[in-house]
Formats: sequence, C-alpha cells, structure tokens
Amino acid sequence: MSQLRFHVDTRLAFLLSENYRSTENAIKELVDNAWDADAERVKVFLPEPLTVNPEIIVEDDGTGMIEEELRREYLFIASDRRQRRGERTASKKRKVKGRKGIGKFAGLMTASTMKLETCARGICSSFSVTRDEFKKFDDIEGMPINLFTKKVSQEKHGTRIILSNLNQDLTFPNPTKLKQLLIQEYGREIDFNVEVNGKELGIDDVQGNFTEIKKEIPKVGEVNLQFTISNQKRKLRQPGIAIRVGGKIVGNPSFFGLEKVDDFPPKLLDKLYGEVEADGLADHVTADWGALIENSELLKKVEDVFQPILKEKFKEEYGREINLAQARLKKKINERLALLPEHKREYADKAIKKILQRYYGEPESKLEPIVNVVLDSLERSDYRIVIEHLYEASNSDIATLAEVLCEFGLIELAIMAEQTNGRLTFLDYLEQICINPTTLEELPHKAIENNLWVIGHEFTLFSSNKTLKRQVEEYLEKDYKSNIGEKRPDLLLNENILQEYLLIEFKRPSHNLIYKDYQQATRYRNDFGKYTDKEIKVVIIGGKRGGDLPPKKHREPSVEILVYPELISAARKRLDWLLKELRNRTN
Repeated sequence: MSQLRFHVDTRLAFLLSENYRSTENAIKELVDNAWDADAERVKVFLPEPLTVNPEIIVEDDGTGMIEEELRREYLFIASDRRQRRGERTASKKRKVKGRKGIGKFAGLMTASTMKLETCARGICSSFSVTRDEFKKFDDIEGMPINLFTKKVSQEKHGTRIILSNLNQDLTFPNPTKLKQLLIQEYGREIDFNVEVNGKELGIDDVQGNFTEIKKEIPKVGEVNLQFTISNQKRKLRQPGIAIRVGGKIVGNPSFFGLEKVDDFPPKLLDKLYGEVEADGLADHVTADWGALIENSELLKKVEDVFQPILKEKFKEEYGREINLAQARLKKKINERLALLPEHKREYADKAIKKILQRYYGEPESKLEPIVNVVLDSLERSDYRIVIEHLYEASNSDIATLAEVLCEFGLIELAIMAEQTNGRLTFLDYLEQICINPTTLEELPHKAIENNLWVIGHEFTLFSSNKTLKRQVEEYLEKDYKSNIGEKRPDLLLNENILQEYLLIEFKRPSHNLIYKDYQQATRYRNDFGKYTDKEIKVVIIGGKRGGDLPPKKHREPSVEILVYPELISAARKRLDWLLKELRNRTN
C-alpha cells in the first residue's frame, strides 16, 4: 500500500489575495486583524498619486506576536482563529472578525512585497514575502521565510505591515472609499480609533449629505449636531444620532422622535448617521451612563430643536427620489382622483400623499392595495347613496321605504364584518408587540388608546378629552418634579358621554403587576377624584399578575386588573363570535 498527500501550490496565495473585491476591501481586512489583536488605535497611510516608491502602511498598537505565535498561528494558512482561541478576543472580549485565516494575504492583492513587523514581550520579529519568491517554488510549504528578531522595550507592542511595489494594474486605493468602508464597521466603537492619513474617522466620512449645526438651547447650553444623510445603497451599521455628554457616548443612537412621525418613511431612518454633543445633559444621565433618563425635559428640548432640521434635510436629499419612485403609481391614482367630487378629491390627495411618504421604498405591489382601500371607501360612499334613497322613498310608497331600510341594514352588516376582520388583524399585530420582551409601555399604550374595544365593549364610548389629558400631564410633572430619576407612569384618563371617567395605567408587557402598581393607580384615582364627584373606573394592565395583588373582594371599588395575553384572547373570542353571527345573518 502506498500513501498520497496533498500538494499545496504557491498559486494559492494569489488566489486567496484575489478574494477581495477592491484594494480598499483588502486594506480593511488588515484593519480587521488589528481589531482581533485588541488594538486601541490603528493608523493607515495611503500614498498620493504619482508618489515615487509609494507604500501603504497599516500599523496598530495591538498585542503583537512572538516568534512562536508567528510560526504556529500566523503562518498557518486557512486556520480559523475562533476554533483555536474562541469567539472573543483575550483582553477586550471583542467578537473576533477573522474567520477563514486568509487575511494575511490581503496585502498581496495591492502590492508585490509585503513586510510584517510585530512586537510583543520585549521582542520585535519581522519578515518579508514577495510575489516573485512565491513563483520560485511549487509547494508553498517548501518556501523559506527569513525571520529577523531583535530586543526592544517590554512596553512596545503592536504590528506594522508595509506594502511596497504596488500593483501597477490597479488604481491607488481611494482614502474616501476606505473611510466609508471603515466607518460602517468601526464608527460607533468607543475603544477602537482608526486614522487614515492622519485624520480620525468622523461623521463626514459617511457618503452623503453632511451637515453641522450649533444651537444655544435654554437650560441645556450650546449643543453641536453633526450628521450625514447617507445616499449609498448599503445599510448603515447602527444608524441614528449618538449622544455625547462630557466626551462620552451615552446609550444607543437615537432618531430624535422621527420614528414616531406618522408621515416619515421608516426605511429612511437607516440612512441617518450622526452625533450630538450636549454637555448640558450631564445631570440627566443614568448612574451607569447607559442611557439618558427617558422623561428628561432637557432631552425633549434638544429633540424638538433638531427634529425639524433633520426632516428638512431628508426632504432635500430624498424628496426627488420619492416623487420619481412613485410616478407610475401616481398616474393611476390621478385618474381615479379626477373622478371624485372636488371636496373628496382634496381629502384623498392629502391622505394618499401621507401613505406614499410613509411607505417610501416599498414596492408598488404593496403600496397599491393600501391606496386602493382609501379610494374605494371614498368612491363607494354607501351611506350617502342609501340616505338619498331613504329621502326619495319617504315621498313614495311604504314598500319602497322598507326595501331601502333593508338595504341600509345589509350595508351595516357588511361594514361591521369588514371592521371585525380589520380588528382581528389589529390584534395579531398587538400580540406581536406584547410578546416582545423589549417592548416598553409606550407601544401598547398608543395601540390601545384609540381602540378601547380591546378591553371590552363597555369601554368603547370613552374617548380622549384634551382638557383631561392636559391635566394629567400637568399633574404628572408636578408629582414627579422631585423624583425626576424615576420613569414617569403611562397614564390615560378618558371620559364618556355621561362624563364618567376611565383611568388606565399601562405597564410594559414584560412587567409582572405587583401590589405597588395597584397602590399607585388607585392613588392617582383618589387624587383626581378630589376635583370631580363622578366615578372614576380604574384599569391596570401588565404582563402577568403577581402573587401579592389583592383579590377582587378586597380591592377598592371599580378597579380591574388585566394582563395583555388574556386581554387579547378575550377580544379575539368576542370578534370571532361576532363574525360568525354576521355570516349567519347575511346568509
């Protein structure tokens, strides 16, 4: 029996180097290696065009490598570092980016000569490889590499890669393109700074429309906003506006309330990348510096100042594209709008414009059905037609009048069935929100506020009273002025036709209701009760019922404790029953 073994052709190095789509991608691979080496700073130097003997240099202050690590790991082709050392780096616990063990060949895409110098634990090691040397040997394992070492200070560490004899068939790497690649990956990292030709990565390196604005805001002081609205197709990593206070980034990037604006296209949020410096918010940062206090009035002032500016800049950048993308659909819409009465046409035009803005970027196949629903409801005008028939019938015979009344009833049933199906769909989406553990109380509050039928049919006549709403907001501001660090409760106070009041206390779906929540809600009821002799019904809604909640017989009067899963299930059962009854009647 004879044995065989694989022969590793030296052409493998060139094949691996060609794995990168551009010289900028290849250089980014070398920066990724610095990330994996727990570097805090990386400097990239790119040559100017027409430079004599141009070189590309990538150097970092990472852990570096000793001779044994070079032999055992760096020169081990296609060795997956994650399998050897795990998914995280040793010191900074970063998620390792190197996957295939081929990043070492990235430099050979752009240059014929690659020199590596690396220092660790008092020793600097260096070697060079060239394309010509690879060509002299058939087997890559037989190619000798001369390693040079020298003693240095124990404090010196890091790696430096020098690429020379640049590939003449490729254009020089473009600093702007490289910065755009790197800021996508590393723009939000707080302990990894990248410089390209002496300039640290900044907001202005994102491809798009860059804006810098300084504003003096009362009680906050000077606030500096820098942002870019990207015009590239690629999605930004961690889009939004990062908030920097006292030189430190606080919490996750924010969209300054744009995500709550009804007519703002959600897809455009991914195009926003920026940073705001607001040292005046220092007193409103949580103790762990993990976030700003949610109900901070000063943060609200900052958002109120800059949100209109952001909206206007988006309009400048994407207004034309929105109009062009919707031109074909608009032609169909205009044909139907022209057939509507003038008073309806104006309303329909405004409604459809909002829909088109809101769903910017969605395909026509998704937009058209939504627009058609609006136009159908305006074109049919079933109620108006039936009322006209009733008026005509009242001056004729009783038989005609009965027939028209029957027609009116059938239309009522059809509309009720359509509404019931719509409500069932609404419950499906509400359920999705409520099973998400990260959902705050704000989302179910907004969803249920104008859909009180979810709680029960007896609540459908309650509606939001603006005066009451203002009283609630003023009351909460006074009540929580001294405890600004706590999250303000999410209250809703409504009124029905009999001037009876309904007070709802929302908690997040992941929150288990406890006795403290019950006490809080009833205290609000008692406080508001001082100003009216009408009964105030209290509903407390949360994720689950805690064991210390009082049983119904021991509760204060007119207090109901509900949980989202049961709430949705009960509403769905009522609608299913109603839909079944409607089908039986129409049949």
